[in-house]
Amino acid sequence: MMNWINWSSLLPLLVVLIPLVTGIIIFLLNEDSRRLRTALNLIGAALNVTLVGIILWDVYYGYEHTFRLPLLPGLELVLQTNAFAKLFTALSATLWLLTTVYAVGYLEDAPNRRRFFSFFSLCVMSTMGVAMAGNLPTFFIFYELLTLSTYPLVVHRGTQQARWAGASYLRYTLTSGVVLLIGIVWLNLLAGPQDFTERGALGRLGPEHHQALIFIFVLLIAGFGVKAALIPLHGWLPQAMVAPAPVSALLHAVAVVKAGAFGIVRVVYDVYGVSFAHSLGVTQWLALVAAATILWGSLRALQQDDLKRRLAYSTVSQVSYIALGVAIAGPIATIGGIVHLVHQGLMKITLFFCAGNLAETLGIHRISEMDGTGKRMPWTMAAFTLGAFGMIGLPPMAGFISKWYLGLGGLEAGQPWVVAVLLASTLLNAMYFLPTLYRAWFAPLPAAWPDEHRMGRWETRLSLLAPPLITAALALLAGLLADAPFSPLSWAKLIAAREYGP
Repeated sequence: MMNWINWSSLLPLLVVLIPLVTGIIIFLLNEDSRRLRTALNLIGAALNVTLVGIILWDVYYGYEHTFRLPLLPGLELVLQTNAFAKLFTALSATLWLLTTVYAVGYLEDAPNRRRFFSFFSLCVMSTMGVAMAGNLPTFFIFYELLTLSTYPLVVHRGTQQARWAGASYLRYTLTSGVVLLIGIVWLNLLAGPQDFTERGALGRLGPEHHQALIFIFVLLIAGFGVKAALIPLHGWLPQAMVAPAPVSALLHAVAVVKAGAFGIVRVVYDVYGVSFAHSLGVTQWLALVAAATILWGSLRALQQDDLKRRLAYSTVSQVSYIALGVAIAGPIATIGGIVHLVHQGLMKITLFFCAGNLAETLGIHRISEMDGTGKRMPWTMAAFTLGAFGMIGLPPMAGFISKWYLGLGGLEAGQPWVVAVLLASTLLNAMYFLPTLYRAWFAPLPAAWPDEHRMGRWETRLSLLAPPLITAALALLAGLLADAPFSPLSWAKLIAAREYGP
């Protein structure tokens, strides 16, 4: 009997299969089967959250699950549930459920809902595979499936602008996939097949291979850097904001952008090992690229009047906190970078949910149109305010925790310039978020909204209002209860202890 056929090892596979089966069934339904489609979406998302919760409990107490499937000689599909994988998987599963609720309300009267929710589920399947990949080939397979499953979501509206943005998205991501594949094949030829390993396994290679390993590192980071939106590889992201709000939320908080950042972390920690990567000198230039991206993204956000484009450039900046924490190469900075993987997701998905509410309810797409929105949609703008405060880094929001640990990590590693970058970024964040909040809460109401729609007794549909309120509350609780067991910060400390422990 094959040793991988048991309940324990099948758990990671089930987490991947549930959204895959959900997507296939939805695609086979009629367009008018709205209630059945909604039920399938919610049941699939709830099942995944339940399974991820079971695995999370096991991993927290030291038990890990691994699924292996031979593909070719020397090549296996490996899914594993170590602590780092489960942090990303838990974020993805939770936000999938909330985004599903939001998308059902957002697309209630839209055409092509069957196609949207089918590819939406396939996107989640790919993200789960990325999260639990146990080696680079498995990561690559799901990483490219993520590209293919998100493209139909980007072009969902079918407008010329959407098709143009989709073409740009494919040019960037498919090219990066080729670069990534070259790096993976080269590394496999040099070091042989290997699973992701805490502290990496390449340090055993002799000095004669170090130059090749530096080139491979550059290829891998460039391949992942496109989706992580490192400059100058970020151009596709603001263009993709033509997609519906649930897609924007998914791209920025869970799927594409976060998968790129997750890949960078995997390369540094679980392929090279942070100590070996630092000895090669590659983490230093990664830190500089991340710092430049943080500042550039914030500066570009300042120049945007379109709300979603401002949030997109904010993502360019904020996601690079993760790469910066990795590249500083110290345990405290590692905690800051890894916990920001979750914190940024909670805050950014809140902001995009709120942007979608403004667009759907009042026809607002620009910051210059937001005067008085806090009076008309107080709950939506309260959630937006909490998300914005978190991005600025005001206590007690989750974003403050991330920046605090990154700053302390920079000082611990003897790199005080990191603190200067964080302070400059915080100032820029305040410069583009606080005027927006002032417009919403203190500017007078306009004579009329651009395109107002009354949606029941609430300020908007409850399915649109509840998700941002929940994610905003989670972002607040992640800061208030940062040291509680099972908090994102406690989980990040567990991961850092394994990476830097004896």
